Amino acid sequence: MSEEQKQADNRARATTDELRTFIREDWAPRRPTVDGPADAASWAAARRAVLSAAYPKQRLVVPAGGLKVRSNDSDYVFRPHTAFAYLTGLGADREPDAVLVLEPLDDGGHEAVLYLRPLAERDSDEFFADSRYGEFWVGARPTLEDVERELGLTARHVDGLVDAVAKDAGELTVRVVRDADRELTARLDDARVENGAERESLEEADDALAHAVSLARLVKDDYEVEQMRAAVAATHEGFDAMVAELAEAVAQGRGERWLEGTFGRTARHRGNGVGYDAICAAGDHANTLHWIKNTGAVEPGELVLIDAGVEVDSLYTADVTRTLPTDGTFTEAQREVYEAVLAAQEAGLAAVRPGNKFSDVHAAAIRVVAEHLHAWGLLPEGVSVEDTLDKEHGQYHRRWMVHGTSHHLGLDVHDCALATREEYMDAELRPGMVLTVEPGLYFKADDLKAPERFRGIGVRIEDDVLVTEDGCENLSGGIPRTADDVEAWVRRLRG
Repeated sequence: MSEEQKQADNRARATTDELRTFIREDWAPRRPTVDGPADAASWAAARRAVLSAAYPKQRLVVPAGGLKVRSNDSDYVFRPHTAFAYLTGLGADREPDAVLVLEPLDDGGHEAVLYLRPLAERDSDEFFADSRYGEFWVGARPTLEDVERELGLTARHVDGLVDAVAKDAGELTVRVVRDADRELTARLDDARVENGAERESLEEADDALAHAVSLARLVKDDYEVEQMRAAVAATHEGFDAMVAELAEAVAQGRGERWLEGTFGRTARHRGNGVGYDAICAAGDHANTLHWIKNTGAVEPGELVLIDAGVEVDSLYTADVTRTLPTDGTFTEAQREVYEAVLAAQEAGLAAVRPGNKFSDVHAAAIRVVAEHLHAWGLLPEGVSVEDTLDKEHGQYHRRWMVHGTSHHLGLDVHDCALATREEYMDAELRPGMVLTVEPGLYFKADDLKAPERFRGIGVRIEDDVLVTEDGCENLSGGIPRTADDVEAWVRRLRG
């Protein structure tokens, strides 16, 4: 359910019967806006079939979520909940307040029903007077017929949702993806209890459904892999655009914002937008892992760490990091740190293959990080590489790389987040999984344990990797990565 907007009466306009009559006259007949099934429709149907088989004779409810108020009567751009997008194939800004219901059939399986707010008729006040939903204000929504043609499922008006979901909740299990729409969930909780369900059992049953949908996304189908390739390609364009603007970012001041805006323009043009707030961290800001303020200057001779990804219209996102010398040449100290991180990433990439555990990727990369820190004399006296890698009594190396090396990637930048540790960190890698490999080293400017030559240097290198039958494919490997290639890239495009 969409959050309630505050409506000030100082902007109200008179609506007369005469205006209503006049405004509904003389419109050309509406034409269908959909001429056939969407590319994602058959893939989404296959995903629903898997979920259906796991929950026979149960009603499954997956809300898209509603509009969120940004300020007063202005909303944020809508993005549907990930589970909804995964099971319907709808992306971009579609469809606020819609709810997918998998209705159990007597003879087995489920009917997919999408409850939504359809296009209003032209004789309604909504058509011209509703600034949040009206066609005059925000454009035409699809009709029920359009949705059925596009997605290959049944479409119904959202007004009938609550009764349809809760009507026999005492006789069969009704599960809801709770975090997709908390307000709607509360209403459905009450309605389910009124119809015979036990309130104490609702949350546990619902969480199991959300977990199942999250876990299903660990292995991507062919459509999803195609979307990931598109997201990476668009992200490559965005990085090229930022590299080309490095000199301007230095000249303009507040250059981190300049780079962020440059990438954002590409993301909106080539996709739905950014998959997450871009990190454009120059100098010591690179040592703040989630630096999204992007308020700093980009200075000559510095490094700028950029962590960014384009989310395409289907909502699949890339997640790539490159660390760039603003002048096109690494200093000796910068290159020394960069080469260490690159070596760690190479070790991590080599560990991405079927049969290895997800955690093996981090283990391979962090060992190389620990080896370099040991060689530089940064570990405490008498602490060996094996000592620091000891998970019970070591971990000294984490002073300079506190984060993990990998995460799953897809519709969410940190995809499959509801999987358990056993299903995630301890699971075997399988073909079709997409994950990041992103080691780093971070030497804060005020870190007195770091060599003076390293202070203020932060480096991360991150790529998006597809697990294949015999190893992996670096989807973002076309974006320059070695120190020499990065220098040549910056010099070529920076001008």
